[in-house]
Amino acid sequence: MSVLRTLSVGEQVALLFVILFGVLVLASIGWFVWSLREMGERAQARHERFKRDLRAVWVGATLFWLAWMSGAVGATALFGIVSFLALREFITLMHTSRGDHRSLLLAFFVVLPLQFTLAGGRWFDLFTVFIPVYVFLAVPVVSALADDPKRFLERNAKIQWGIMVCVYGLSHAPALLLLEFRDYDGRGAFLLFLLVMVAACAQIGQEAASRWLRTRPTARHIDRSFSGRAWLIGATAGGVLGAALYWITPFKAPQAFALSFIAGGAGTLGELVMRALKKDAGVAWWGNASAVTGAVGLLDRVAPLAFAAPVFFHSVRWYFKV
Repeated sequence: MSVLRTLSVGEQVALLFVILFGVLVLASIGWFVWSLREMGERAQARHERFKRDLRAVWVGATLFWLAWMSGAVGATALFGIVSFLALREFITLMHTSRGDHRSLLLAFFVVLPLQFTLAGGRWFDLFTVFIPVYVFLAVPVVSALADDPKRFLERNAKIQWGIMVCVYGLSHAPALLLLEFRDYDGRGAFLLFLLVMVAACAQIGQEAASRWLRTRPTARHIDRSFSGRAWLIGATAGGVLGAALYWITPFKAPQAFALSFIAGGAGTLGELVMRALKKDAGVAWWGNASAVTGAVGLLDRVAPLAFAAPVFFHSVRWYFKV
């Protein structure tokens, strides 16, 4: 710990990425060795799922590194691109009509860039209410002007929900990089790193606990692996990891545990909600619709972060008054 404190901010961040990419290299080598073995059908399915997950982690880690290297403006732009692709994937799986075109243009080319501009400019007061207040009122007005009353409420609710998850939720990730704490200048990447690790740990912990406990699922028709006890174990696992990493944050260990518990729990609940949306869309996972809609499973990857990021951001900002 004393050695770490002697390093400059740039050296600490560089060490973070060296460890992160080192772990990924080791995991990739392990996957390659695993792929050389003869496997049955079930083992092959697990192998393909691990390969897909590992590839997604590589992409996320690279995006994280590019966001840090490009500074506040670059990080905001990169997450804006991810948000655009996620919203596109969401909309392609929802039923829309010609009357929704104006609302969709508003969402993609006005709301999304403005939300990320507010985040990048640190206008956090307006950033917090822009979508939940102004956009939620503007979308149905624009839709009504299209003169198409058929399934009006359902169509607008889908667009509003897509904006809320894919734009509002994800915009809080680069905003974490820009929070200013006393004696913590230039270390915003650690907060984002903590959030991503906690959300992933909570999700993995919840899945493992559900298989180990074998309890009755809370929402059987949506997700057979989700239960209240498994959720609590997953959120606690995220909290413990956050407490173990408190030294890279401006928090004390109990504060890190509480904030990480909240973020991890929100992330797993977000995954449950996204699975309900997938069931409603008639697909097992978003990538199943790739041949028809162009969906590539991006929403599967960002759902926990889209729920955890705003909860974590506003909890931190409220508690520490930053």
